[in-house]
Amino acid sequence: MVYAAHFAGAALACYLLVQILTRSTWSWRSPRVAIVSWQALGLALGLCAIGVPLSLGLIAYDLPTGSALVRLGRDLFGGELPPGLGVLQLSLVGVGFGVATVLLGTTARSLFTALRAQRRHRDLLTLVARDDPAAPGALVLDHPSAAAYCLPGVRPRVVVSAGTLSLLDRAQLAAVLSHERAHADERHDLVLLPFTALCSALPWARWVHRAHDMVALLVEMRADDKARRLHADGPLAAALLRFATAGSRITPAGTLGIAKARISPAGTLDTAGSRIAPSGTLGIADRDIDARVHRLLVTRRPPRVRGAMALAAAIATLTLPISLFLN
Repeated sequence: MVYAAHFAGAALACYLLVQILTRSTWSWRSPRVAIVSWQALGLALGLCAIGVPLSLGLIAYDLPTGSALVRLGRDLFGGELPPGLGVLQLSLVGVGFGVATVLLGTTARSLFTALRAQRRHRDLLTLVARDDPAAPGALVLDHPSAAAYCLPGVRPRVVVSAGTLSLLDRAQLAAVLSHERAHADERHDLVLLPFTALCSALPWARWVHRAHDMVALLVEMRADDKARRLHADGPLAAALLRFATAGSRITPAGTLGIAKARISPAGTLDTAGSRIAPSGTLGIADRDIDARVHRLLVTRRPPRVRGAMALAAAIATLTLPISLFLN
């Protein structure tokens, strides 16, 4: 029972830390630290969801969950189970493995869906996109709406629309391109993948969706920080404001969605009000523009103490379920 209590305590700590991170704004000044903290909490939560039923089912062994699983395997192979390990306990062990299967399955399905969408969109880009010296290193789509996004993958591509070229000046466009390349370089699509899987596995948990939205915003802020290292803060902020105020329309179903985007719990970029963007891409999001512009224009030092405390707490929370599985 003590090991189940440890898993339950770690799960409660995860929930409390998620609530704190969701309501805090210090993370906006240190998005990379906050993203790592969120990833640690997400992994810890998944391990706890698996560990609680497993540890309850293996109480008869009075061992850490990892060691108890090894003993159970040996006993099942030998055909002799210890006293106190009956149908109910074995059912709980099955529930634990079922939770693990659901989490791994939803993660694999989310990854497969994203890869398929990216491959389909990459094939379409070879037909309709073109190179343009005005946007070096990017593909240009001849569409009047304003759009800029990154198609991640082994061969990532940055895509902008003709409307973006006419909307932004040279400095603003360069900042936007750097922002999108940051998404590709740091594989932010994979950063969001576990949270997408959690949203699919726990669609009824509103706090899981809030966590996904928070990480999506932090990913955008992290890309902003990468871009501001190469360009002044003003052009990127001005570009974000121009994207927010540019008029865009929904593209017909079955065609390329070329407009400002927002990140959805489905793991891709899709509708944002009256605007959509291609599935499986990362782009300039029109949500929380005010917060992003404000942090670009108001320079504040990163909260090193708060960030270190949050990261330490998240890693400590993750260490407990890992240790129970490895012992």
